[in-house]
Amino acid sequence: MKSALVIIFLFSLFFFLSANNNAHAASFSLPYLNHHEIPIHVPQPESIAFDCNGAPYVGVADGRIFKWLGRPFGWIEFAVTSANRPREVCDLSTSKDNEPICGRPLGLKFDLTTCELYIADAYIGLLKTGPYGGVAQVLATSAEGFPFRFLNGVDIDHQSGMVYFTDTSAIYQRRNWELSVSTGDKTGRLMRYDPSTKNVTVLLHGLAFANGVALSKDSDFVLVTQTTAKNVLRYWLRGPRANTVDTFFNLQGAPDNINININGEFWVAENSAGRGKAVKLDAQGNFLDVVDGLNPVSHVEQRYGNLWIGSVVNKFVGLSETLGLILDEVMLMFEACLFPS
Repeated sequence: MKSALVIIFLFSLFFFLSANNNAHAASFSLPYLNHHEIPIHVPQPESIAFDCNGAPYVGVADGRIFKWLGRPFGWIEFAVTSANRPREVCDLSTSKDNEPICGRPLGLKFDLTTCELYIADAYIGLLKTGPYGGVAQVLATSAEGFPFRFLNGVDIDHQSGMVYFTDTSAIYQRRNWELSVSTGDKTGRLMRYDPSTKNVTVLLHGLAFANGVALSKDSDFVLVTQTTAKNVLRYWLRGPRANTVDTFFNLQGAPDNINININGEFWVAENSAGRGKAVKLDAQGNFLDVVDGLNPVSHVEQRYGNLWIGSVVNKFVGLSETLGLILDEVMLMFEACLFPS
């Protein structure tokens, strides 16, 4: 009886909110979001990761990774990716010419089993740190005899521990990314790192500016964004279509990172003509929603009703709250409690 009352209450609340927020049916827009900016003293927080306790971390322009302690404590340095990083040159630097010596952490993802942070550094390679940070350990710098040139996105299969990551180009480094775009470069790769054997396997070659990567909820496929091709590819890991690839979604603008939410849906950071948006897709590759009118974005991730937004131009991390997202997650948690599998 109690379960039935809870369901009736939630349905009534959802119906009331839907009736009074018809604008949310097709898309979100900034007036319907409670938007905050969390300033950071080093710009360009490319991507965001959350540790085993839910604390957020960002990688920034000068090669460092910072942890957010919340107000009033702010950000503290957590890790660096370059073992020989000269602080007098690197700290607070935004020069692309300094990135090869200072490091440039792009993709970040915590292994929620070990609480280790995996890092795709554009210049140094695939790395990791322990739960307390420090100087990151280098795990891999090449695959199939070819060195990484421009590592970018990373995600982890929390069941198997396998690490999936992208190399944007086999020719151009991050500091020359414009040439990768202007020349139509298609030398990007999607790869998998096995922590038990320390081997790297190339899953896909010939990608057009390989960027973000995200596993499905059941880890039966992995998604990779192609920035210059303006699409999301799906590589099947299991099932009858294993080891094949298809197009998951075509976008209007250029995609950057892609992240999954608790419901198994995906948020894609997309940019066009100097403006950004966050595009929400379901697990089958169907369009669901969009948050438009943003500054250029590189990362969008949904956590407990919030959208965390990273950017390679801003000096802050964006945080947008919406009751609609909270309801999605509350409903999912109630379903799990009331109807356990």
